[in-house]
This record gives sequence, C-alpha cells and structure tokens, in this order.
Amino acid sequence: MATRAESIAHLLDALAPLPLSARKMFGEYALYLDGKVVALVCDDQLFLKPTPGAQAALPGCPTGQPYPGAKPHLLVAEALDDPARVVLALKAIATDLPAPRPKRPRS
Repeated sequence: MATRAESIAHLLDALAPLPLSARKMFGEYALYLDGKVVALVCDDQLFLKPTPGAQAALPGCPTGQPYPGAKPHLLVAEALDDPARVVLALKAIATDLPAPRPKRPRS
C-alpha cells in the first residue's frame, strides 16, 4: 500500500517549523532536512532514522521496519500528538548524520 499525498501534506504541515522537503520514491516518501534523509514515510507511517539524538528526544519510541529487509527505524505514532518533540528529534537526526556527499558531475 503506497503512502497517500494527503499524509505527506499533513506531516509537512504538522512539522512546519522545519524546512522539510519530501521526495517520492517507489510509491513511498523520503523526508529531507538540510539535504539529508532524516525520515521515511511508508504505508502512511513515519519512520525516523534511529540516531542517538533521535533516541534521546523520543525515549521509549517503538521501532519497526519501513519496508522488508530495512534496518529498524523509530516508528513515530503517538509522538505526533506532540509535534515539538518530533521536530527536536528531526533536528537531532540532521545534526547526527554526516553531510551528504557531493554529486559527481556527469561526463
């Protein structure tokens, strides 16, 4: 089941303090902050990368696989009732992740 565009619009609205962008990938979405993939939205569920900062911002958050064979991610459901905590977790993820590699020029 693919993620609906309405779900992405709702998430981006709820997390509006951040300059998040979404990119469709294989019927699902990746959320970007500062050019880094910080979360995935699969089957209308929000999965955050489980960095130390995210785990500290959302202690006890359940984990799940966004797609078969994926590493466990933080499955954000009840935490969306308090978007400020999710915003803090997303900022922490962007801080914890390395800078994206520059793209090679096409030859």
